[in-house]
Amino acid sequence: MRSRKSIRQVFDGKRILITGGTGSLGQALLRRLLDGDAGRPAKIVIFSRDEEKQHHLRLKYHGAEQLGFWIGDVRDYAAVSASLSDIDIVFNAAALKQVPTCEYCPQEAILTNLSGPENIIRAIRDLRLPVETVVAISTDKAVKPVNVMGMTKALQERLFATASLHARATRFVVVRYGNVLVSRGSVIPLFSEQIRNGGAVTITHPQMTRFMLGLDEAVDTIFAAVREARNGETYVPRIRSARVVDIATALIDGRPIKTKITGIRPGEKLHEVLVSEEECGRTGTRGNYYVVRSILPELAGQEAQAPTLEREFSSAEHVMTLDEVRKLLSDAGLIVPAAEKARPGRQAR
Repeated sequence: MRSRKSIRQVFDGKRILITGGTGSLGQALLRRLLDGDAGRPAKIVIFSRDEEKQHHLRLKYHGAEQLGFWIGDVRDYAAVSASLSDIDIVFNAAALKQVPTCEYCPQEAILTNLSGPENIIRAIRDLRLPVETVVAISTDKAVKPVNVMGMTKALQERLFATASLHARATRFVVVRYGNVLVSRGSVIPLFSEQIRNGGAVTITHPQMTRFMLGLDEAVDTIFAAVREARNGETYVPRIRSARVVDIATALIDGRPIKTKITGIRPGEKLHEVLVSEEECGRTGTRGNYYVVRSILPELAGQEAQAPTLEREFSSAEHVMTLDEVRKLLSDAGLIVPAAEKARPGRQAR
């Protein structure tokens, strides 16, 4: 077992690149890295195509000497390879992740979610870059995928698994989790905006469930993978789920705001799965995480391990009560006090 000291200092002196670094997860990663809880990086580079958000981060973290910025797109091999030239650890958080958007524009999802990772792999492999670890950010939608976003993320997982065979000096690992509470694409920002406008709150299906975790829990999962994951492994937090209707009820918090059932959107599932039944036989536990070993025998290892799960890890079976959902959202500061009524000029419908 690693000592507490070695866990804290895992990023000491490391040079880190965060693709999609101006997104909600990228910014949470940046904040935690600058806090130094897991060590003091020598350099952190924010790679994204969003000039405005990079500007705001420059202002917010003015004086952070180890922080650098790179305007670029993961679809651009030249930009990716140049940004990787002096890097030890890569967090690939760049993605198109709005499910309906990916359904209407699948070619764009392919370019960002697949060509982007392939550019990272190709640069490390062909240029023989001394990158130590690449962490791919995946999603529950990659398991038994029925939508374009999930399909591209599932293939991203396999791309990185194959990369481990051809760039053997680099460790490629995956983290896979559900909805991050306030991230882009999460239902919570939508519900909160609808509540501020007086409603109605739109719910696609009354029985829909989703795995839920906070930004810091997502970062904890990523850090755990950096510390402990072996080549080709996928880290999955052992989290619980919520009914979407309970999320809406908790956020409405007794206000006279109606809800409206609108029907499942293109590409949506009723329930999500974090570990499929096919993966159960190669899934174990490590601390607070399920660990899925690679499907490739060259990476899975020969250790005889008793499987942890007997059936798939589904959001339909790990549902929180309404009170537990309220506590989760309240602890995250997401329940707006009832005193903050609808905006002037708006009335509840």
